[in-house]
Amino acid sequence: MSESRLHLVPVRSREAKEFVRLWHRHHPPPTGQIFSLGAADEAGILRAVALVGRPVARHLNDGTTLEVTRTASDGTRNANSLLYGAAWRAAKALGYRRLITYTQAGESGTSQIARTLWQAP
Repeated sequence: MSESRLHLVPVRSREAKEFVRLWHRHHPPPTGQIFSLGAADEAGILRAVALVGRPVARHLNDGTTLEVTRTASDGTRNANSLLYGAAWRAAKALGYRRLITYTQAGESGTSQIARTLWQAP
């Protein structure tokens, strides 16, 4: 995918889930969510989405924690990093104190490493 400037865009739940169906490598869209957001290129083409919801693990569902339950992209560079940062800012703005996510064992987690401060002081 070529280098392009990305910007954040609002994405409705149905559109975000359809994007996940098309582009996610190994998981279907999650069933529920609190909010979703997207990254679009200069032409307005949606390149990536993030879905944020309650933590899947019950013991983490404390009312102050959210989970990035799914991200998907078409391969555009830095799209996931942009979305993780925006998801954390949005979660904090909504009053949440922590944002978590998981990666598969074979994934690098580069996008998460760049955003390690996902917990409010």
